[in-house]
Amino acid sequence: MLKVFKRKITKMFREFLVYHHSSLEFRAKILTLMVSANGEICECEKQKLKEISYSIYADDQDRAEVLIDTVNEYHNKIITDNGLDFEHLIQLVAREAKDVKRFSEKIDIELLLQLSECTEDEDDILFQTRILEFLQNLKDEYGVV
Repeated sequence: MLKVFKRKITKMFREFLVYHHSSLEFRAKILTLMVSANGEICECEKQKLKEISYSIYADDQDRAEVLIDTVNEYHNKIITDNGLDFEHLIQLVAREAKDVKRFSEKIDIELLLQLSECTEDEDDILFQTRILEFLQNLKDEYGVV
C-alpha cells in the first residue's frame, strides 16, 4: 500500500521529485509513439515496455516504474483526446530533440524495435516503421557530435 501511495505522489509531482524528469518524459514520449501507433497497448507491449524500462533504468526500479506510468499517462491522454493527440506528440518529440540536443541520444532504435515484435497488422507495422524512421532522422540530424 505504501509503495502504491509513493508511486502516485511521484507521478503527480514528478517535475519536482524525479531527477532529470525532462529526460524521463522525453523517453516516455518516444515509447508512447511506438505503443500508441495502433491505438491500444496489448499485453505483449506492456511486457516489452516493462523490460525496456528496466533495461534503461537497471539501477533504479522506481525510475523505471515512473517511466512506465508516464507512458501510460501519455497513451491515455491520446486515446481519450485529453489535450494530446498523436500528431501533437510527434511535434513535441521533434521540438524537444531540436531544442535539447542531448535528448537525441535517448533514442535507442534497437530497444524500440522490441516493441515492433508485438505488432501483427501490416498497416500497424508500416506505421511503426515510419515512426522508427522519423526517430532515426531526428537522431541523425540533432545528435551530439
